[in-house]
Amino acid sequence: MSQSHDHDHHHCIHTAIDRARSLCSERGLRLTPIRQRVLELIWQNHQPIGAYDLLPQLAEDGFNSAPPTVYRALDFLLELGVVHRISSLNAFIGCDHPGHQHPTGFFVCQGCGNATELPIDAITALSDSLTASLDADIATCNIELSGTCRDCRN
Repeated sequence: MSQSHDHDHHHCIHTAIDRARSLCSERGLRLTPIRQRVLELIWQNHQPIGAYDLLPQLAEDGFNSAPPTVYRALDFLLELGVVHRISSLNAFIGCDHPGHQHPTGFFVCQGCGNATELPIDAITALSDSLTASLDADIATCNIELSGTCRDCRN
């Protein structure tokens, strides 16, 4: 849902970087400058961003902006659990619950383009219900809803 005009994206960015650094430290990994910059760019707002949309800013910042470099950084951040990929948009967004694998779901507003991560408990309940009714083991769960957020509706 769209963020209010006084929303502090800098706080989101700093929180995401702190979480990523902490996770890297716990796992003996490195948050390299390019990985950190990609994470910062993803958290600049709450709209999903495609890998190729990151390239111009990375080049402007003096990083190697070749697609493989960006995809390696994104793969690292996905594996670390600090970003998600929204398949229908082929784009990436910061994770509200970083550091562990969990079922994912998003509401993407067709008006403003913002994406909101759905509550984990609701997605887990749906996945558990489907597991029981299908008598199947669900390996992954990615739900994507689209529509119009409250702010765009008004």
